[in-house]
Amino acid sequence: MLSNLPESMIMANEGEEIWSSFDIVGHLIHGEKTDWKARIQLILSASENKTFTPFDRFAQFENSKGKNLSELLVEFEFLRNSNLEFFNSLNITTSDLDNTAMHPSLGVVTLNELLNSWATHDLSHINQITRVLAKQFSDKVGPWKEYLSVLHR
Repeated sequence: MLSNLPESMIMANEGEEIWSSFDIVGHLIHGEKTDWKARIQLILSASENKTFTPFDRFAQFENSKGKNLSELLVEFEFLRNSNLEFFNSLNITTSDLDNTAMHPSLGVVTLNELLNSWATHDLSHINQITRVLAKQFSDKVGPWKEYLSVLHR
């Protein structure tokens, strides 16, 4: 969806302090590196202290410096594939889904909730990306704007 788009679309956002598609891909990469896999491992571990390390939701701004979107997309694809291979290797059982850990701000969470959040997190950011991209055409769609609800959010 983002490959070969002009820089103006990749870096567009919905306003100050709102993320661009570039920022979102960087954020997803940071999650693949530091969040989902580590938290799954902790929940499934025999550790007595199952408290998650806080996630830096803004680390992408530093981590993505000097990179272009093509590099970020390749990195994300590699990391996601690697994490899915790791996940599939775990052979998680139904009872594993009830294992818990402590989230630093949300309290006790289950593996089931974490896995569902991972998928929902992705969908949320895909929605954000498509909304930002669609809004780049807001002044170009003429009278059809009335029917394009994504342009009114």
